[in-house]
Amino acid sequence: MRGIAILLGFHLFGLLLQKGLHIPLPANVLGLILFTAALFLKIVKLEWVEASAQFLLKHMMLFFAPVVVGTMAFMPYIRSSWLAVVLSLVVSAFVGLIVTGGVASLLQRGERRVVTPTPGQSGEGPGL
Repeated sequence: MRGIAILLGFHLFGLLLQKGLHIPLPANVLGLILFTAALFLKIVKLEWVEASAQFLLKHMMLFFAPVVVGTMAFMPYIRSSWLAVVLSLVVSAFVGLIVTGGVASLLQRGERRVVTPTPGQSGEGPGL
């Protein structure tokens, strides 16, 4: 219960910041940024929210039901501009894939720079 209260508290704080300071970011994004900062700064311990987060992740499909129902409500508009919808979905999927691949490639390049000797190598002289 404490974990849910902490998560909702950060969401509420993000909402208050967004409305009060007129920040052009969604309140849930602001709340997540603040929550991540609190985790890194050890203000919030992972153990406090881990069980609640696992529960929410386990039942994530329930959170998509309103989106699907909303899509059905706007189906006439989607049908009238189906080409724009399909193109935006395809292009955004490819952009996501390209960005993800680029980030993964950069991270792998950084891992390759760290040289660790394999078992049996002392690091001295040529390996035979």
